[in-house]
Amino acid sequence: MNPELRADCSKCFGLCCVAPAFSRSSDFAIDKPAGHACPNLGEDFRCGIHTRLRDRGFTGCTVYDCFGAGQHVAQVVAAGRDWRADPASAPRMFEVFGAVRILHELLWYLTEARSLPRAAPLAEELDDALSSTRSLRDAAQELTPEVAERHRERIAPLLREASRLAREHGGGARNGAGPREQGSGKAGKPAGRGGGGERGLGGAAAGAGAAGSAVRGGGGDGGGGGGGRDRRGRRAVPVLGRQLIGAKLRGTDLRDADLRGALLIGADLRGADLGNADVIGADLRGADLSGADLRGTLFLIQSQLDAAVGDASTKVPARLHRPAHWPSGE
Repeated sequence: MNPELRADCSKCFGLCCVAPAFSRSSDFAIDKPAGHACPNLGEDFRCGIHTRLRDRGFTGCTVYDCFGAGQHVAQVVAAGRDWRADPASAPRMFEVFGAVRILHELLWYLTEARSLPRAAPLAEELDDALSSTRSLRDAAQELTPEVAERHRERIAPLLREASRLAREHGGGARNGAGPREQGSGKAGKPAGRGGGGERGLGGAAAGAGAAGSAVRGGGGDGGGGGGGRDRRGRRAVPVLGRQLIGAKLRGTDLRDADLRGALLIGADLRGADLGNADVIGADLRGADLSGADLRGTLFLIQSQLDAAVGDASTKVPARLHRPAHWPSGE
C-alpha cells in the first residue's frame, strides 16, 4: 500500500490528539472537546502514555488510524508550521485534517479495489476515482469535511460494484490480494474508534440476521460449516444480516460474504474463514478472531484488527500487522 496512506507520527503535530472530540466511555477515560489538546499530549507532540493507553482507559486511541492524513496536513498543507507556533491557523488546520482523513481512507479502499483482478472491468473508473480524490485532497483551500463526505458518497457505489465483482461467483478466491502468509510492518499511530465504520461505504443499516443463528447457507454456531451448494453445484455464499452483536459464528465458512457495515461487536469468529468477505465499515470491537483466516478479506483495515481479539493462529493479510495486544503464543 502507498506509504502516504500510512500514519507517520514523527511528521505530524499530534493532530489526532487535538482536532477530534471524544466523550468519556469504554473507549476514552475523559471528555475532550474538538480543537482542544488531550492532556496526555506532550510539548513534543507525542503521547505521554502511548505504551499504557489501554491500561489508562484510552482504548479508542489505540484503534484510530488517520491513514497518513496527519503528516500530509502538517508537512504539505501547513508547510511544517505547527498549530502551537501559529495559533490563528489552528481551526482551519483541524478542519482540513478531518477532511483529508476521510479522503485518505477512501484512497486506501480505492487502491485495494484497483488491485482486485475480478474488478478489472472497473479499472478506468477506479483510476478516475483515485485521481479525483487526490485532486480534491490537494485543493486544500476549498476542502471541508462536508465536501469530503459528499465525494465519498459519490464514490461508494463504485466500491460496492468492485466488491460485487470480486465476490459474485463464490468459491472464496483470494483475488490476488497479496500473499496468504501473515505480514509484518510498522504500526502507525492508532487512530479511530471501533472498527472503521464509515458512512456512505459501510451502510450499517440493520439487516434480517440476528445474533446467534445468523447464517443462512453457512456453518452457524461452532459448526465449521461451509454452507450448501446451489443448483449448479457451486458453494452457496452465506447470507447474513447486519445486527450480529455477539453472534456465534465459530468455524463458519464466510468466504465471499457481504459483511459491509455489520455490527460484529463481541462476535465469536474463532476459526472462521473470511476469505473474500467484504468487511468495509464492519464493527469488530471485541470480536474473537482467534484462528480465523483473514487472508484476502476485502477492505479490512488495521483499525478493525486493532479493535478485535486474535491470537498467534489468526491469519493476517500481508499488508497489515498483527496487533501488539494479541497474545503471541510464545
